[in-house]
Amino acid sequence: MPTLWFWIVALMLTAYVILDGFDIGAGIIHLFVARTENERKMNLRAIGPVWDGNEVWLLAAGGTLYFAFPLLYASSFSGFYLPLMMVLWLLMGRGLSIELRNHLDGVVWRSFFDAVFSISSILLAIFYGAALGNVIRGVPLGADGYFFEPLWTNWRVGPNPGILDWYTVVTGVVALVVLTMHGALYVATKTEGEINRRARTTATFAWVFVLVMTFVSLMLTINVRDGLLTNYKQYPVTLAIPVIVFGSLALIFHFHGKGREKAAFVCSSVYIAFMLVGAAVALYPNVLPASTDPLYSLTITNTAAPHYGLTIGLIWWVIGITLAVGYFVFVYRMFRGKVRLEEGDGHGY
Repeated sequence: MPTLWFWIVALMLTAYVILDGFDIGAGIIHLFVARTENERKMNLRAIGPVWDGNEVWLLAAGGTLYFAFPLLYASSFSGFYLPLMMVLWLLMGRGLSIELRNHLDGVVWRSFFDAVFSISSILLAIFYGAALGNVIRGVPLGADGYFFEPLWTNWRVGPNPGILDWYTVVTGVVALVVLTMHGALYVATKTEGEINRRARTTATFAWVFVLVMTFVSLMLTINVRDGLLTNYKQYPVTLAIPVIVFGSLALIFHFHGKGREKAAFVCSSVYIAFMLVGAAVALYPNVLPASTDPLYSLTITNTAAPHYGLTIGLIWWVIGITLAVGYFVFVYRMFRGKVRLEEGDGHGY
């Protein structure tokens, strides 16, 4: 049962990264892809009906983590207290900038919130990538299962690292370029005219950086922690994951070059999904490795809730996820197609 819940949490986090990832990406490119007021309205309207719904997956994943692995939730939320507070402020900054930018008809007012939207999105992508880097690299867990990390120490990977070091900065950059590509492909599927052309150009350049950083990050990750390839050696079927990762990258290039942006966006989603699945496979059965002593690592065994609770919770989770997926299918079908300025969405975007 703990293994099942491990993959449920991984699935929900993957859904969040894919869905909220494209509107974070739209924020990253907001200032240089959308240059006029009308183009910025189109960029915001592309994500307007869905951005707040996408963030529900983060809340759902956090709630599921709390239910299934309470010790992991307690340890990580206390150890990562400072960056979590920073992420909360960045999420609030994005939401407020989208909702408030058109409350006053002033150039300075709109420009300020455009900048907040873009900067918050950029920093969120970097922080999310650094967070994943911390989990892969390991944190300084004690024998009691708890830890504290300062924002940085000596920028080196070691038994007592900071949240930011050279490796987590690399993973932050990977997240930034991946979500830039992901967001640009989504904006290209939803817009026309100059903003569409710039989004396509941005996606092309971002794809090159994604290809390079994927190779670099994989090589560095293998060298950062011993034993990350154990599951890949033990279960040869998992070797299909890197094949799918690089195959999806190739298909992004192919479909993007043919002008089939929707297909390219789907392949981008597959790329993100299998990058995260690959990380989960490498970590399993650890949920939070220890950089101090492997014996202190948090695993699915020593952090899971009681079996009875996990069994009953699975029933309610299936009901809840069915309703959530049905709602998201309905919303995305309702707002499919290109966005245009003459279409009102009720939010003033």
